[in-house]
Amino acid sequence: MTQDEIFEKVQEVLEDALGVDEDEVTSEATLVGDLGAESIDFLDIVFRLEKAFSIKIDQSELFPDSVLNDPQYVQDGKVTDAGMATLRERLPHANLDEFDASRNVEDFSNVFTVDAIVKFVESKLAA
Repeated sequence: MTQDEIFEKVQEVLEDALGVDEDEVTSEATLVGDLGAESIDFLDIVFRLEKAFSIKIDQSELFPDSVLNDPQYVQDGKVTDAGMATLRERLPHANLDEFDASRNVEDFSNVFTVDAIVKFVESKLAA
């Protein structure tokens, strides 16, 4: 599949899962901030991606929340150097540069953009 084909399918998945319009689902759109996703929506998105692309996504593979709940990786509401290293390792498809500047746990959801989902699916299909 081409990147454009993957984007179109991801766009459909997000429209259905989040009840948003096609023109809202841009590459730069964040799932939480721009598209209004809540934590419960992430399970639905994973399920729909698995079905749409015939892939298997392990729990926390796409959204590794466990890192943010580990005191080894988070101190005083900020992600530690070890936490950033783990996030970069587990989220090669996401651009973490902006998050790395603040490292505030409450800003973490902003790393989940439509483009990050597309790149994640690309890597799963290539594997």
